[in-house]
Amino acid sequence: MQVKVKNKLLLAVHAVMAKRLLPHQPSMDEPYPEEDPDSPAIEAAALAIQPTAADQQPEKAFWERLKGNRKFQPTADGSSQLRFEIMLAHIMPRDIVDAKIKRFVVYELTVRQDTNVMDEQPAKIERRYTDFRELYQCLKREQPQALNNISFPSKVLMGNFSPELIGERSIAFEDFLTHVAGQVKLRDSEPFLRFLQHEELTKACQYLDERRNEMAIPLLENCFRLLNKVYMNRSRPVLLILCRLVAACTASPVPHHSAERWALLAWQRGLDQKPITDRLTEMSKQGINTANITSLVQAIHKLDPRTETI
Repeated sequence: MQVKVKNKLLLAVHAVMAKRLLPHQPSMDEPYPEEDPDSPAIEAAALAIQPTAADQQPEKAFWERLKGNRKFQPTADGSSQLRFEIMLAHIMPRDIVDAKIKRFVVYELTVRQDTNVMDEQPAKIERRYTDFRELYQCLKREQPQALNNISFPSKVLMGNFSPELIGERSIAFEDFLTHVAGQVKLRDSEPFLRFLQHEELTKACQYLDERRNEMAIPLLENCFRLLNKVYMNRSRPVLLILCRLVAACTASPVPHHSAERWALLAWQRGLDQKPITDRLTEMSKQGINTANITSLVQAIHKLDPRTETI
């Protein structure tokens, strides 16, 4: 009796599964496959497990800090305060599942000069863990005592893309940069300036060399905003990037639409202009040609040689 019940049960299960598997309804004349639990049809049906919603959800390719975890804090006396924040990180390359391609995390660093209100024109750059580590190692070699109280996140062999690790590293990077910017010797060091501008400035100069000024100008504008927040006003890095921006805006026969604004700002950022104008006027009266002088790009290149064409 038990054998007959088992066979009937197998027949019923097979009939239901066959309807799901076959693209057409079998005719009544077609015999069923062998009534065996190891039948290919039954085995296929048993393996056709529908994936859950969690299984269908793709791996998240970015990390984002919850906005509620970081609230804006105005300065008490209205003075400006330099702030570094990492609110977003991307796992790169995007949409790549090939295990042979090495993936990495890119952190989006936001730099602001806040007062009693939040800076409405922040500067943003993207950096990898290796960029932060290179900066730390360079500063540690040059000024070890200045970093005695700073613990830098170590490398890990597994779990590089876990939200917990990305979040912990983001906070550590923010604290590290805040410490560097607060120490004059660290802030004015060559490794820190390189960390802030080298990637974008190199790309901008390559565009200038290719006469693609319209591509270079946005990069230079972002560099200027960033350096101006970190170094302020008339410091050498700020003036140099501002002059490079003016040169990029005025290099073409038809000046860029923002050329006048940046040129005026550069003129205002200079020291007292009266001695300069008086000297040029006096040279002109003496018959000295003041027009055929070194171009702005040539002058910049003498101070900071890059790839742009002279």
